[in-house]
Amino acid sequence: MQQEFITVTFNRTKIAIRCSDILYVIMSDDYCRIHMFDGNVYCCRMTLKELKKQLNEEFMEVKRGCMVAVSAISDIGDRILLSNGEKICYTKRKKRVLREELQKNQELIIAKISKKKLPLTAEEYRKYYKICDALPFAFTDIEMVFNEEKKAVDWIFRYGNEALAALEKQPLDKMIGSSFSSLFSNMDAKWLHVYERATLYGETLEIMDYSPEIDTNLKIICFPTFPGHCGCILFNADKMKSISEENHLVRLVEVSMKSNSSK
Repeated sequence: MQQEFITVTFNRTKIAIRCSDILYVIMSDDYCRIHMFDGNVYCCRMTLKELKKQLNEEFMEVKRGCMVAVSAISDIGDRILLSNGEKICYTKRKKRVLREELQKNQELIIAKISKKKLPLTAEEYRKYYKICDALPFAFTDIEMVFNEEKKAVDWIFRYGNEALAALEKQPLDKMIGSSFSSLFSNMDAKWLHVYERATLYGETLEIMDYSPEIDTNLKIICFPTFPGHCGCILFNADKMKSISEENHLVRLVEVSMKSNSSK
């Protein structure tokens, strides 16, 4: 099981580093350089075996001695593009294997979304879903708005990542805390029925349809998160490249279903 912190010796002092704050680690002999999301770098003595034991499935070894946070990987092309704009070299012959490993580990991240204590503020939502910030696909947690007849009439964005903002063509800070209808006056009611079922009946559902709000064909997977909420994974259907990506979506649904049914 992955630890929340790793303990390292830095400048002759033992310090605890939160794993979720690590961007990537570069090994050289028995020394490692730990690069953090905030730009800090810690140099310490540690073997690759010791490092792997502590970092586990939320990090990938993209080449010998280089461990990268799954949540920081935006794309695997000629080089690995990270969420902060950095590019990391990797073992090219392992490209297909690394892509598959990335998808598998992303599934594990989504599976950790659970029905814990409901966040009360925007900051609590950001903290709870921090691991989703750098995911290369759009993700949001929405709170459904019901009328007196218990019919869904709208929803409020409680969390979203940058990929969501890019897809919806809206600034993220404008979306969070706002209702969908206030952002899109041409709101299509067809989405409400699907989100309502996921929220009220605990179903994991998939929909592919045209979104007039953003003039894009969307593929959406939605599943229950907190009471009155559902999580949505969104893809631009026109940019889905292959059947392997389609299979990846199916696996995401299966993981979400297993995660929610076990709570």
